[in-house]
Amino acid sequence: MAAEKKKIKLVSWNVNGLRAAVKKDFFNAFKQLDTDILALQETKLQEPQLTAAMTSVDGYEAYWSHASVKKGYSGIGTYTRVPPRSVRHGIGVPKFDDEGRLLEMDFDDFIFFNVYFPNGQMSEERLQYKLDFYEAFFAYTDELKAKGRSLVITGDYNTAHNEIDLKNPKANEKTSGFLRIERDWLDRISANGYVDTFRHFHPDTVKYSWWTYRFKARDRNVGWRIDYFFVTRDMIDRGWVKEAFIDNDIFGSDHCPIGLVLEI
Repeated sequence: MAAEKKKIKLVSWNVNGLRAAVKKDFFNAFKQLDTDILALQETKLQEPQLTAAMTSVDGYEAYWSHASVKKGYSGIGTYTRVPPRSVRHGIGVPKFDDEGRLLEMDFDDFIFFNVYFPNGQMSEERLQYKLDFYEAFFAYTDELKAKGRSLVITGDYNTAHNEIDLKNPKANEKTSGFLRIERDWLDRISANGYVDTFRHFHPDTVKYSWWTYRFKARDRNVGWRIDYFFVTRDMIDRGWVKEAFIDNDIFGSDHCPIGLVLEI
């Protein structure tokens, strides 16, 4: 008799400062999401700033990665109701790991990555750092994929892939986040066996996951889709990936939550 399949809901959300999000009803939103795994990006916290409310959410284990290079910058956290077999911080490259951008969890059936990819808008140096991060990170995941591991890679990728993924593509062709050199990276990983789950299920749907705080952009839905759940193609082929969504109805950040439902 075949073993009963288990459904796993995963959500990713760039909270743009966890302390700020807490003041905007974060814990109520968390409860509303009712997710098995919640990956947060841009927590902007150091370890001493974590409160008991943040670290002790009933039913969840919480794991954190903080930037050691400067305070109030970057940082991620992952809450999980499913105990991981192992947890790893970073990919073993100090210049990337020092910014607290990555948590890796092994759940046996799949490896889960919560990643806050760099923003390239500040300078040419930061753009190069972002491109180098993509290179190093996907070289790392390619090794795992080559060993036959199934991978879920979520987070703020800081790049809109195609014209459908932002409101004003022509006006942003020379803006980091929609530069051809950045979009080429998403082309490259898509060609290399990683699947953008939202586009897999919703090829023609216009939905965004980030809006600038300026110009009432969210009210006018002038946004970008820069948050993703990519999975290795084997997970699609096995029928494990059931649904992908963007939850525009949850507020508290300039990003909204995105999600994925697995059945394994």
